Amino acid sequence: MSICVHSWLIMKILTKHPLSKSGKNIDKQKYETLKKAILSALRSKELTHTELFKQLNKKLNKKFSGNISWYGETVKLDLEARRFIERTSAKPQKYRLKKK
Repeated sequence: MSICVHSWLIMKILTKHPLSKSGKNIDKQKYETLKKAILSALRSKELTHTELFKQLNKKLNKKFSGNISWYGETVKLDLEARRFIERTSAKPQKYRLKKK
């Protein structure tokens, strides 16, 4: 995980992608907010992409400045690449916490 600090002191994080595509440099605070929300949503059960993003929008609506869908997708892909979460082979595909 690479973190850089800009002169105006906004911490950034370079995300990863599960298919080794280029990551995105995003605000570390926004990253942590979405990471916590995604892991919390998946703690109790497996969710489809639609179910996961409905929960994120419900939980973060009016509390998050930025596009929840864009940041959510970016952080979700990063969590997959870092093996915090995984996709199931079920149809429809679901996401779950990765067993350690």
